[in-house]
Amino acid sequence: MNQYKNEFIHWDVDNEMLHWDFYEQKLGPNASLEFFRIAQELDPLATLFMNDYNVLETCDDVNSTVDAYVLRLQELEQGGVVMDGIGLEGHFTIPNPPLVRGILDKLATLDLPIWLTELDISKNLDQETQAKYLEVVLREVYSHPSVNGIMLWTALHPYGCYQMCLTDNNFNNLPAGDVVDSLLKEWQTAAVEGETDDHGAFTFNGFLGVNIW
Repeated sequence: MNQYKNEFIHWDVDNEMLHWDFYEQKLGPNASLEFFRIAQELDPLATLFMNDYNVLETCDDVNSTVDAYVLRLQELEQGGVVMDGIGLEGHFTIPNPPLVRGILDKLATLDLPIWLTELDISKNLDQETQAKYLEVVLREVYSHPSVNGIMLWTALHPYGCYQMCLTDNNFNNLPAGDVVDSLLKEWQTAAVEGETDDHGAFTFNGFLGVNIW
């Protein structure tokens, strides 16, 4: 962290703590808490995140219910850590928009910025279905006022796609890439011109900025 101080503005300090306890087994029950404390001390301007999977994607994983996520985050805060962000991976197969909305609403009560950190759709689906479900998720999360950013998990390597890719190996758009390009174009606010009213006010409709990487 000393090496990248003031360069990395977000830190996923100890990934997937709801599912794994490797460090606790090796270093003691407060290992993750100590990692967060050290991170906060070394780079106090950095945004510290929890990050895990199956919080947003399903209600079938008992390790990562929204209540379990909130409880773990509160435990870190009670240990003296100032938590700055909520990381939700977002590895979907068939998304459930009402579930996504309800979980985002509950996490939003913590008044912390929410990021989707690894958004993809399962490769067990064909590319057209992947694209359809990707658009469903993107529209749902982009419209939520507590979501500050979305990172797509679209790794491409010489042997093909890991789960979901935006392009083929020749960088030609796949259906998922078409969806992203279309939404980025749709979610732009063009130049707006007008005059203020008698009270000096001018109103217009525009998109609230959300980072999509």
